[in-house]
Amino acid sequence: MQHHDPVGTREGETESASELLKNRLAVAENVLVILSVDLDDQLRFASGLVALTDQRLIAREPGGEWREWPLTDAALELRLSDHSGVGTLDLTGPAGRLGRWRYTLASQVEALRLLKLFGQRMAGVAKATPEIIEAADGDDLATADTERQSPPSTWVLLRLGRFAKPYRKQLIAGFLLTLISTAATLVPPYLTIPLMDDILIPFQNGQKIDSGRVGLYLGGLLGAALLGWGLGWARTYLLALVSERIGADLRTTTYEHLLTLPLDYFGGKRTGDLMSRIGSETDRINVFLSLHALDFANDVLMIVMTAVILFSINPLLAMVTLVPLPFIAWMIHVVRDRLRTGFEKIDRVWSEVTNVLADTIPGIRVVKAFAQERREAERFRIANAYNLQVNDKLNRTWSLFTPTVSLLTEIGLLVVWAFGIWQVARGSITVGVLTAFIAYIGRFYTRLDSMSRIVSVTQKAAAGAKRIFDILDHVSNVPEPANPVKVERVQGRIEMSGLGFRYGSRAVIHNLDLVIEPGEMIGLVGHSGSGKSTLVNLICRFYDVTDGAIKVDGTDIRRFAVADYRRHVGLVLQEPFLFFGTIAQNIAYGKPDATREEVVAAARAAHAHDFILRLQHGYDSLVGERGQGLSGGERQRISIARALLIDPRILILDEATSAVDTETEKEIQKALDNLVQGRTTIAIAHRLSTLRKADRLVVMDRGEVVEVGPHDTLMAKQGAYWRLYQAQLRQGDDDASEGAADERAGAQAPLAISHAAHPAGDA
Repeated sequence: MQHHDPVGTREGETESASELLKNRLAVAENVLVILSVDLDDQLRFASGLVALTDQRLIAREPGGEWREWPLTDAALELRLSDHSGVGTLDLTGPAGRLGRWRYTLASQVEALRLLKLFGQRMAGVAKATPEIIEAADGDDLATADTERQSPPSTWVLLRLGRFAKPYRKQLIAGFLLTLISTAATLVPPYLTIPLMDDILIPFQNGQKIDSGRVGLYLGGLLGAALLGWGLGWARTYLLALVSERIGADLRTTTYEHLLTLPLDYFGGKRTGDLMSRIGSETDRINVFLSLHALDFANDVLMIVMTAVILFSINPLLAMVTLVPLPFIAWMIHVVRDRLRTGFEKIDRVWSEVTNVLADTIPGIRVVKAFAQERREAERFRIANAYNLQVNDKLNRTWSLFTPTVSLLTEIGLLVVWAFGIWQVARGSITVGVLTAFIAYIGRFYTRLDSMSRIVSVTQKAAAGAKRIFDILDHVSNVPEPANPVKVERVQGRIEMSGLGFRYGSRAVIHNLDLVIEPGEMIGLVGHSGSGKSTLVNLICRFYDVTDGAIKVDGTDIRRFAVADYRRHVGLVLQEPFLFFGTIAQNIAYGKPDATREEVVAAARAAHAHDFILRLQHGYDSLVGERGQGLSGGERQRISIARALLIDPRILILDEATSAVDTETEKEIQKALDNLVQGRTTIAIAHRLSTLRKADRLVVMDRGEVVEVGPHDTLMAKQGAYWRLYQAQLRQGDDDASEGAADERAGAQAPLAISHAAHPAGDA
């Protein structure tokens, strides 16, 4: 069935895709998922969509044509494939292909979701999840329901209990101290009853004051105050120590777990966001535990114990005291739900402010080089202004809530006064009882007001705890084996069979087979995106393969403990990362217990010793963050020394010389010659001339090995490697020609200026 847009109308230009789809839906029809397609059959950019509802599959072709297929046709089948950055979705039926849609891989997540839900609908198990289609802004609806996250519940705070277990004795002691100190603070109001009824009122009626009894009552008041002070100090100090340790354990556990997560986790996170979670969120939880949780426990005990005393004195008057409670409870419930979502949004906005700082400060040299200080300041100002806007919106709710609770408690106190005076007038209670009652009610309402204020900090802590447990609940996709095989002396034979790997939804490595013998040097070559870096990441076990296996000396590397295996793998990257510290500490990073003699020996072998000695403090010279203060070649040689020191049997060189000049490359190449001796080496280089010493060259294309062999053999075949080599030769000739032309122009320019500087008659 096909629907065509009316002739002469151009809906795509006047209406959003969401509005177009909305107009085509039946009354009770629900959209399950929408895929935005952005390529036509000739792979030109063009807009279209494929939508799955609970009744049919609807498509708007890039040309504007609408098509649909009812889900009652059981023979319909959707197939998904991706190749060279383009995803393809095919709909087939008994008569063959019914539709084909192409898109860039930015829409791959929605495509996979569409495929999954389509299969469920055809199997009759998918549930209709209504999508809200807003035509006003034309947002992508495919992710509308996935972005709706449930707000953090305060119950998540109970998960902190596992961090409190080691301190349960101190917590029990703190609870007992809280119980006793709270009871001590309830003594003074009770003593006001005899002071009022037996001392002061009789004195007004002409009786003498019994000084002994007065001293006894006043001593009781002083003793209760001193006892409450001492117990309160001990309780506060003890629980503050415990909360600090719980917070420290939470930070340490989160950071240690973060270090175990695979690289793909960090690829989807901002540095500032992770720093905010481990720093700010754990600090917020710590403050909640050390201050507000203690206050909350104290408030609960005070309210319960005060209520018991009030009912024991006069049940009827106690019932009047509870009149404001239902209204306060209702307000807390309403405000709590708003605060939940509000504080989680504030956390996300604040992490964006932190992200601006985390982006700008490490890249300050680039910012200054391009004179973008004002632009970065504007980025920060916008993020900070949005943070202010979100906080203002939340504060409007909170600022109304707190005074309202105070008003309700004041009204409650007024009602108690009125009812109490009526009771005194009838002779049901004495003035002393009413006075004590008012004192207890003051404590009761004060604690009630305090508990209502804790709602805010509790929701803040719950939002922070949720963000912390988002990290702790993330399971590494590079798991440790249950019974790891101990890594003995590694020979370095690497065998890859049937290797396959996907980055999320994108297939990168396909059915790859390769064997590397011990001590052999392999050069990985191919166009950008051919899978070279992915392959070495799999060998390092930064990721686990999707299909097949990688074996080292006959053992699947997934059977080794991750850290134990990686100690036998050395890695030299294109952009070496140096930590803030001394040069010696950076060289010894993989072997912290290395002696100074071992560090110097590694530096000598890496041709780094001479330039290190020229520094002011030699090996004890401080290196700035990310190696600031050192040239690219110097950082690279320190990186090579770092790899040499751990004496790995498997060595990975990822573009180790591509970012330096020719002279520096020669120095680094000498260091690499020392590094590769006797080791299984896998080298990646775009400059093919740097791989001539490789025993074999492995040519990759689109995630597959297309050629393997020595340089001369591959050149004689005139295949993929020969084409790469010829392309680089032509590029080198073009660069040389441009350089010669620039030199000739530079030589002629002074002559032209010289002639122009003299009058024609003087030439």
